Amino acid sequence: MRLTAPSFIILAISLACGLFALLRVFGVVLITLPISGFWLMTVAWGLLVFGVLFRKV
Repeated sequence: MRLTAPSFIILAISLACGLFALLRVFGVVLITLPISGFWLMTVAWGLLVFGVLFRKV
């Protein structure tokens, strides 16, 4: 299995989701989302893994 670096768009979306989840844990709510911080961080991690495992994404 060959791993590749994620594209910039996948990386940026993943970092944004992770940042929103961390801010929510610390009590800072920039935008209200109907999803908990745990699931938001899970989505961020899943996007990052998807970007690393699949080429040209």
